[in-house]
This record gives sequence, C-alpha cells and structure tokens, in this order.
Amino acid sequence: MHALRPLLRKSLFNLFAASFACAALLAPRAASAEALLLIEADSGKVLQAENATIPWYPASVTKIMTAYVTLKAVKDGRLALDTLLTVSPTAASQSPSKMGFRPGTQLTVDNALKMMMVKSANDMAVVLAEGVGGSIDGFSAMMNDTAKKLGMTQTSYVNPNGLPADGQITSARDLGILARSFLRDLPEYEYFVHIPAMRFGKRVTGNFNKLIGRYPGADGFKTGFICASGYNLVASATRNGRRLIAVVLGASSGTARAVKAAQLLERGFGQDNLTWLRPSLGTVDNLVPVDASPPNLRDQMCGGHRKRPASDDDDALIAASGASTGSASATGGEAQVTFFTAGLQPPLMRASELMASAPAPTEPVLVYTGPTRTGTALIAAVAADADQQTASKPRGKKSRVARKPDAADRPKDAGKDANKDTKTAAAKPEAKPAAAKPEAKPAAAKNTGKNDGKSDSKTAAKPAAPKHAAAKHDTAAKPAEKPAASGDPKPAKPKAATKPAKPANNG
Repeated sequence: MHALRPLLRKSLFNLFAASFACAALLAPRAASAEALLLIEADSGKVLQAENATIPWYPASVTKIMTAYVTLKAVKDGRLALDTLLTVSPTAASQSPSKMGFRPGTQLTVDNALKMMMVKSANDMAVVLAEGVGGSIDGFSAMMNDTAKKLGMTQTSYVNPNGLPADGQITSARDLGILARSFLRDLPEYEYFVHIPAMRFGKRVTGNFNKLIGRYPGADGFKTGFICASGYNLVASATRNGRRLIAVVLGASSGTARAVKAAQLLERGFGQDNLTWLRPSLGTVDNLVPVDASPPNLRDQMCGGHRKRPASDDDDALIAASGASTGSASATGGEAQVTFFTAGLQPPLMRASELMASAPAPTEPVLVYTGPTRTGTALIAAVAADADQQTASKPRGKKSRVARKPDAADRPKDAGKDANKDTKTAAAKPEAKPAAAKPEAKPAAAKNTGKNDGKSDSKTAAKPAAPKHAAAKHDTAAKPAEKPAASGDPKPAKPKAATKPAKPANNG
C-alpha cells in the first residue's frame, strides 16, 4: 500500500493539472481583448478556445452569413447567379469599403457576391440583401432565422454588411458554426470564400484575408473590422485532407489577425499525432455561451495613438513583443510556425514574415457591371468599366500639384536654361549674324563654360556685352539685349546689364 501511494499521488496530481488546463482553456479571460477558436471542419472538434463564447461585434465577417443566405436562395432556385440586381440609393449611400456605383447601376448576383467577399464592399451586401429579402430589414430577419436554425445562439443581425449597430452581435463559437455550415451545405459555391483577387476595369483588388496565397493550404473565409470590434478574421486551411477553421476576434491590426490565425492553424496541424495527450474540449456546438456585453475596443483601435485611420485593409505589422496576442507570447507562436512549415515554405519563415511577403501570383477574377457576358462581350464590358473609371477620375488640381515637384526637383542649370529661352526667344533672328563675329565667341567661352553658350548664337553675343563691350560694334545685338537687360541698351554700363543676365546662365 505504501508503495502505491506515490503512484496514486502522482496520478491525482496529473488529473488535477489536466482539469486545471482544461478550465483555463474554456474559461473567458476578461483581461484579454481577444477571442480565439480553432476547430476541425468535419467533426467540429474544438482544438483551442479562448474567450470563444464571449459576445463580440462581428463587423464584416457578417458577410459570411449574407453570402450563405444568398447562395441558399440560389441553390433552392429562388434566384440565379446571373439574376440582375439594381443598386438602390440606400445601397449607394453605404459607408466604405464599397464599389461606389451610382443608383440604377445593374449587375449580377455572381459579380455582387465576388465584390462583397473580396473587397468587402458594403454597398454590394445591401444590393444582395434587397435582391433576396426585399429590404435590409427583410433580409436581416432571414439572417436571424438562419442563425437560429444553425444553432448560433449568441448571434443577432441588424444589417447585411456589419457596419456598426448595437444589435449586431456574434461570438467566435457562432462564427465557427457558421463556417462549418457553409462548407457542409454549400460545397459547390465554396470558391466565393477564397478568391485571391479581382479585377474591375483597370483596378485590381487583393483579398483582405492575407492568408490567401501566402499560408500553405489556405482556402477561406472573410475578414472584418470596425473600431468597436478590432480586427476579425475567420480563416480555413486544408492539409493532407484535413481541414481546420480558425477564428480570431479583436486583433490589433490586419496583419496581426492573419499571423494569429496562421499560428492557430499551424498548431492544429502539428497536433495531429498528439491529440491524445490533451484533454478533450468537446465540439463547437457544446461550448457554453457567456452572458455578457461585447467589449468595445474603440479607444484601443481608433484612438489618437494611431498615425492613420484604421481600416479593414490595415498592413501594420504585429509587435514583436506579442502585444494583443492573448496569453501566448508572439515568440512562442512564431517558433511553432517556423518548425511546422519547414517542408512547405522554404526558406524557413516566421508567420509575420509569411504574412508580409507577396502573395503567390494569380490571375484576378474579372468582375463587371451589367448582365452575364462571355467572350468578346465580356472583354467589351470590362473595357467599358475601365473607360468609366477614367472618365470619372478627378483631374485638374491633382495634375497641377504634380507639376510643382517636377519644377522644384529640376536641376539649377535646367531652370536657368528655361528662363533664358523664355526671355530671349524674341531675339533669336537678330542674334544669328552676331555668332559670326570672332570677338564675341571668346567672350562667351570665358564667361559661361556652358555648351549652350557655344551653340546658341544669341547667347554668345549677350555675355560679350557686359564684360568686354563687344556689343558696341554689334548693332544687331542691341535690340536683342533689351529684354534680357531690363530695357538698358547702353553697353557702357556693364553692371546694369549683368544683374538681369544671371538667370540666363551668364553667372
């Protein structure tokens, strides 16, 4: 019995430690303004959860539900991808990010979806909402009904784009459920959530989700940002047939959320053979919701400490100290990413370096206004949109401002040459015979040292007048000197002639 006591004591200690670790993972951490979740797409198994059931403002990840409801309507035959929708005044009045189409512009459901998911266009979300639900309120009711059916018990919607609204609330848990449902229920439309870039007219817009084209296997979903929520991201990736979904809410920047999502995904893929060592966290549906108000991160995200206004397309790099990255330090997470991507992303790269690198080359998806087109008609539609962009581009003030730096950056000699050409342009015919006079040439060579003093006959005549009085014998040069010498034709006063002659490259 005495021999068994140490073993029993050790077993109890390990059980206590495991229970404590499990509680720490599941319990909300009020001190951290960030929520994290990592789940398996197929099973819904939770691999990591921090603040995952605390209510949060969704921002533009709302558009995942907008796309889900719209594509369910397409799948059910209530409309088609090539159905034409019209931009209403309400849609056109939405705040950026948006496409900026005028009321009355028409485009297909397909193109509106692509613009919404890649550019996070708020006006396109309203176009889809009005086309499917008749109005923003009608579509919001459809969104809430869908959320209830999917088991998203912490979610309520007020609009289809996630612009600030008190009643627009979700959680990392509910977003994980939504992402799983999208992949399960709409596999034929999955491409809408991982388009790397789109081309509209002359403008190419890359996906705000920085994992697309950078992180190996990344294949979804959507970003979001408002001041109150911080930087949000729902991301997915597939490796060796296994798909994981990561949710990051409240990150400090656009890059920080991508780095954190990459860290979560990498840990998940790396745990493939070690899951038996960790206590089970259950499935995402079984996570217990927390009854609380969503944190408001406005001061932290949009306070005066920022050098420029925050936006969903924020490229600020994550701080090396690990600020705003939860309890785990940035160093620890970075080391894991470096280790597990060793065979996939040569040379070895940290997550922050990976997110800062250029995305893999890809051909942008063409989007356009008007009905569905193919072949030459599609080329013509894209060209028409490009022409419209050029025609509506503001000019005038922009081009005038652009000319000033050019003049300021011009070399001093070039400025003098321009001055000389302006002041003596009228004297060119009279100066021609003066070039033949031998006494004028040496004078020009001594005083200018410039190539244009040798080649331009009027310049050769003018410098001779102030210092050598050669102009006394040159009657043709006198009228030519009047503009350059401020109306003083007398060669006997070289000082008066020399002052205005300096801009003409005589100094």
